[in-house]
Formats: sequence, C-alpha cells, structure tokens
Amino acid sequence: MRPLCLRAAHATSVGLLTFCAAAHAASSGINQDNTDTAVRPQDNFYRYVNGKWLDSAKIPDDLPAYGSYWTLREDTQAQLQSIVEAAALSVKLRPPAEVTKIGLLYASFMDERRLEALGAKPLARELKLISSLRDTRDLPALMAHLEQIGVHVPIEAGVEQDRRDSSRYVFEIEQSGLGLPDRDYYLKDDDATLQRIRGQYQAYIAASLARLGDRDAAAQAAAVVALETELARSQWTKVDNRDPIKTYNRVDIAKLSELTGNYQWAKYFSAAGISGKIDFVIVRQPSYLAAFATTLSTTSLSTWKSYLRWQLFRQYAPYLSKAFVDERFAFYGTALFGIPENRPRSKRGVALVDTSLGEALGKIYVARYFTPASKQRIEAMVQNILAGYRQEIQDLTWMGPETKAQALAKLAKITVKMAYPENWRDYSKLRIDAYDLVGNVMRARRFESAWELEKLGKLVDRSEWHATPQTVNAYYSPLLNEIVFPAAFLQPPMFYPLADDAVNYGAVGTSIGHEISHGFDDRGSQYDGDGNLRDWWTDQDRAQFSAKAGTLVAEYSRFEPVKGYHVNGELTLGENIADNAGLAVSYKAWKISLQGKNAPTIDGLTGDQRFFMGYAQRACTLDRDNMVIMWIKTDPHTPSEARVNGLMMNQPSFYDTYNVKQGDKMYLPPEQRTVIW
Repeated sequence: MRPLCLRAAHATSVGLLTFCAAAHAASSGINQDNTDTAVRPQDNFYRYVNGKWLDSAKIPDDLPAYGSYWTLREDTQAQLQSIVEAAALSVKLRPPAEVTKIGLLYASFMDERRLEALGAKPLARELKLISSLRDTRDLPALMAHLEQIGVHVPIEAGVEQDRRDSSRYVFEIEQSGLGLPDRDYYLKDDDATLQRIRGQYQAYIAASLARLGDRDAAAQAAAVVALETELARSQWTKVDNRDPIKTYNRVDIAKLSELTGNYQWAKYFSAAGISGKIDFVIVRQPSYLAAFATTLSTTSLSTWKSYLRWQLFRQYAPYLSKAFVDERFAFYGTALFGIPENRPRSKRGVALVDTSLGEALGKIYVARYFTPASKQRIEAMVQNILAGYRQEIQDLTWMGPETKAQALAKLAKITVKMAYPENWRDYSKLRIDAYDLVGNVMRARRFESAWELEKLGKLVDRSEWHATPQTVNAYYSPLLNEIVFPAAFLQPPMFYPLADDAVNYGAVGTSIGHEISHGFDDRGSQYDGDGNLRDWWTDQDRAQFSAKAGTLVAEYSRFEPVKGYHVNGELTLGENIADNAGLAVSYKAWKISLQGKNAPTIDGLTGDQRFFMGYAQRACTLDRDNMVIMWIKTDPHTPSEARVNGLMMNQPSFYDTYNVKQGDKMYLPPEQRTVIW
C-alpha cells in the first residue's frame, strides 16, 4: 500500500521537550498585508486571513494553481535548478559519478537541436515491438515490457508491503490503463465539461497517431477511446479503492487464470523477470480483472496495437521534438487543466532529473540548503504533538479502555523520519548518455522497476524513504507506521525558523499532527502498530467511530468549490479526519509547550490567533476550475477554502478564539460538530 501524503521516543517530561523560541526573533510569522478585514473571521476565516492576496494575485501562466504550497515548490525548484545547472557545467571537470549523471541527464534534455532532428525516431524500437504483435496471447509479455519503461497498460503490477504481514513484500496487481484522470471522464454523459474534455482527448489521440504514420488515425482514435471507456466502466471507484480489506485479495498463481481467462500470466511473469519468485499475488480489484478478460477477447488486435502505440506515445511525447511536446501540452496542460503555457524547458529538465536521480540530487540539496537547527526544533515539536495525542486518546469519552490501550500502543510505535534518509540510494548501475534522452528516461524507469522487483523474497527495509528530501510534501505510511517530513517541506510557510511557536504549531505542527492522525483515520485505523491489517477495535468503539466519520462525510459533501461540483465527502474522509485531529492535537501540543505560561501578543495578534492564522495562510491557494474538478474527482484532499473553513467549524478552540456565535456563517450547532481524536 502506497503512503497516504528514527524511532519516536516517549516524552519523559513535557516541559523538557519545549524548544526555546526566545532564541529566535520575536516574529509573528503572519503576513497581515494579506488579511481582508472587510470579511469577518466568524463568517469566512479563509478569506479573512488570505482575502487581499486572493483578490490581487494571478496564477502564473505555466501553473495549474498558485499559493503557499506552490510558492514553496517554486523556491525549491530554483534551488534544485542551481544544483543541476552547476552539475551540467562541471561535467568536463569529471566531478563525482552521481554529479556527472545529473549533469548528463539535464544536458540530454536541453539538447533541443538534436531532439528536433530525431523527431519520433527514438521510439522506433518500441513501436516496432508493438506493430510486430501477431496474437493477443502475446500481449502480457509486451505489457510487462512497456510497464517497466513507465507506460500505462490495463493491468499493472508492482512490489508492495504485505498488508497482512508487514515484514515482507508481495506482488500486487491492479487496474490501470486510462489516459484521462478518472473513470468519470469517460462515463459522465450528463457533464458538459467532462464531455468536452473527452472529445478533445480523442482529437489529440487522432493527431498523435497521424504523426506516427497511421492512415486511419481518426477511426483508430475512436476505437482507443471506446476501449478505454470499456476499461473505465469496469474499474472500481476511488472510494472503493480506499478500502484496504476489499482491495486485499490473495490469489495463488495457479488460480489467476480463473479470473482472467486466456491472459497468459506465465508470459507476463517471465517478461517481468519474476518467474518462480512468487507463489501468490494480491489482486486489488478482482471484478476488474474478470471484466478485462472479456474486453481482451472482444477487442481487435489492431485496436490493441493502436492503444499501446498511443500509451507509449503519450508517456514519451515530452522527450521528443517540439511539435510533439507542444501538442501534448495543448491537451494535458491547456484543455484538461486550463494552463495557458508550458513550463520553461529548464524547469522541465530539472523535474526529469528529480524523478530519475532523486536521492542523488537530494543528497546535494540537503548539504546546501537544510540546516540542522530546523530539524532539532521540529523534532521537539513532534514530541510535544505525540504527547498531545497520548493525552487526547486517554481523555476520549467515546472510546473504551480496551481500544484505548491498543491505540496508545500503536502511537508509541510510530517512527518519525525527518528531513533526509540515513542511507542513500546507489545509482552506479544506471547509465546516462548525454546524446540519448529517450534512452535515459527508459533506463531510469527500468532501474526503478528493477529496484522494486529486487525486494521480492527479502524482509522489508524500514529505513527506506518513499519521498526525496526535496519533496514539498509529507506522508504517513500505515504499513510502516511512520511519518515522513522531507527537508524541502520544512521551510516557510510551513515552518518559520525565526518565528514564534504559535504560527509554527498552526502550520507545520498541524501537518505533523495530520500525518500522525492518518494512523487513526478510517483507513489507517485498520492497521496495528506493526503495520498489519488487523482489527484492534471493539465493535462498539468502531461503530461510534463510524458514526462520527459519517457526520464529517455529510459536512464536507455540502461544499461546492466549483458550481455543480461538490466535494466527495467519502473520498476525502481520511484527509478530513486527519485535518481535524491534526489541528486539535497540535493546538494542545502548543499549549503543552507553553508550560502554563501565556503566549505573548505579537504584531497585535494573540497566540491563539496566530495559531489559527498560521494554518489558514499556509493553505492559501488560487486554483483553475478545471484543476479543481480533477481534484474533486481524483484527490482525497478537500480544496483549500472548504478545507480551512470546514476544519475550523469543528474546533471548540476556534469558537473560543474568535467568539463565534449562532448566526455567524461559520457557526455549527454543537451537536453537528465532529471531534474524533
């Protein structure tokens, strides 16, 4: 199971874990120039904190959205670009091998003159493999090959931790193969926006196949969309796929054919290089595999060829000549997400290095840009937040002692990974050629695939990171029972090294609390402290938890970020639970850090005000409507304004801080407020 977004020591004394904020300048960390005082915080807290910025800012033409997170990403991008460009310039000086590879990969991407001369020739070998297909019985081997170079095919597989035995790795099989973000883009005939996008998608496929030399490109494009629509019709929804029990179906290798008919799994496993290494697989969506078997037999070989040519092309168009790049962006950037301009080529080159040589780049990034003092301060915050969780669990009125004991045991086992890994990945076997961009991308993807497949038969490496240090994000892994905070995330507006604690507990503190909370949301709470899928709840406590979760589903489903598109309260449930619990516990942890003292008033703001404003300003975002629609369909996070206001409406401390009363727009009657953890 992939992650949701140092072993933590027990707190011996909450007072000893307080970081001395007096060592930093007494700054509030709040940018009050963005505050719109014409909006009452009791009516729309998000716009009160961010309104002036939201009214005056403009989304850059090459971005789908803009705001706090995006500014941090852009700042990090600039830092990475300085590293990558320096590496490219130093190649002739023979720097260390990893630096050389960074420089050569970037150089291969920036060599536009060579790419213009090549056109689509770099894909010739793979296109020949597809065109030489003579029978659908040979599809499994071809799909295994394409999957290893990052091409989406209808059935995809990979190495994951075993949800029933988190000490070992298993091979999981799941649905895939769509060129649009979600099944709704194919199936919602009553949605004019999705219909329009589907038509533009088919036109793009036709243009692409024509560029590759297909004479009947329009007909083949229609056949490809019809095939993907058939796949979409059989696929499970995002909500169904959140269920870790439904999606855990152990199937012996010998019985796979009972699900997929004539699909030749022996050929797939041989081409993937894992024949004889596994006796069983985990099938995430059994009904999809059964439906795929029918689609396999009823779809013509020529359509399968066109589909695979298209899937290959759409993955590799960014690494071909300008006409291919521009045509791809016209659909996947402008038509789908409303982005007017592609990113500058240099930034796209840095992004490729980041995805291909992530830890090599990260090692340099940490040495150059991350300070140990930041890590020390945040680790102290983590200990206070864990202490806050222990207190919250012990004080719960709706949970019985038996389940509380299990929850506390799980909390005690959470591992905290902060800033960067202890062990760095070895890229010595990855070959990079300054004159072979497409080959570099394929080799990097095969390298990653081989890295994952090599894990089969081994014990799980609990020291491994699933994000690079330069990732502007954080995550919780239920199978590892760990929270991970990369170095790049630990910068303003997430963390202010020179600011007072209140804003930092409101910003990065709530993120820490949020990630810990994923261990106790509707999905994470089904795993024990060792990361195993195991029911550790009493029936009564689980029923009470589910009832409280149901009120959150109803609350968030009322939000309508784009007219006609409501938040999916079931899809976003886990993140909404984590938001609410994370903020509540971080608030408690901040109070613990004060050791009974009152927080100072800074820049005219009380400590409590700075705490809540810190959260709201870090979530400040301007979004393009098409991007929000895609997020509503596919993303488990609630869009920004609803995310902030929905969260505050449940927090007793917010009501106290801003004197929210009946009649205010952000008022919820006490019986409708949801407090879980």
